[in-house]
Amino acid sequence: MLITGFPAAAFGTNCYVLATAAGQECLVVDPGVEVVDQLDDVLREHRLQPVAVLLTHGHIDHTYSVTPVCEARDVPAYIHPDDGPMLADPLGWLSPETKAMFQGRLSWSEPSSVLPLADGEVIELAGLELTVDHAPGHTRGSVAFRLPYDDAIPEVMLSGDLLFAGSIGRTDLPGGDHATMERSLASKVLTLRDEVVVLPGHGPQTTIGRERATNPYLQGLPAVPPARGL
Repeated sequence: MLITGFPAAAFGTNCYVLATAAGQECLVVDPGVEVVDQLDDVLREHRLQPVAVLLTHGHIDHTYSVTPVCEARDVPAYIHPDDGPMLADPLGWLSPETKAMFQGRLSWSEPSSVLPLADGEVIELAGLELTVDHAPGHTRGSVAFRLPYDDAIPEVMLSGDLLFAGSIGRTDLPGGDHATMERSLASKVLTLRDEVVVLPGHGPQTTIGRERATNPYLQGLPAVPPARGL
């Protein structure tokens, strides 16, 4: 499997590219601020063809380049419906300071094709199978994506702004809620195996085991299996 990534020009948002191997179809996750040129370089280097863009949530530092990436290749964007309104009005969900940075400088349009993500759904794209975990708290529609990797690393989790190395996503923006975030961490993070590698929305990669042992925001939280329907 090929998993590569790079930080965007602003906010250090990690943009990831996933494929079964070089020369194949691929998925782009969270194309942030001004990533188009660097993303094109990665795609050329590995001879990859995107078939979809996956969004962990709707904040503009993760979605800034979604429309140019999608429209250049006529591919859909996937987002949880609870964060769909952020694609229509990206500035309405920011802190006053961040909103001021973009005010008057943002030319925005939604992708032509936007498809929904559902909790527990397994999406099959580009030869990959990814499990969607709805994990609200940072935003109402935040999700993480999990996919199998190899014998040594049983699973990789693209956590968006749910979980970072040593921290978690902020919950003080519109749509955020700390108690909801703690429930998501308890049910969608602490129930995973220690060996799972976490590729976060910002900062370096980590593991579930490392965060379980050292992340101050996880201390004292019980591992609560997610509720399942009949």
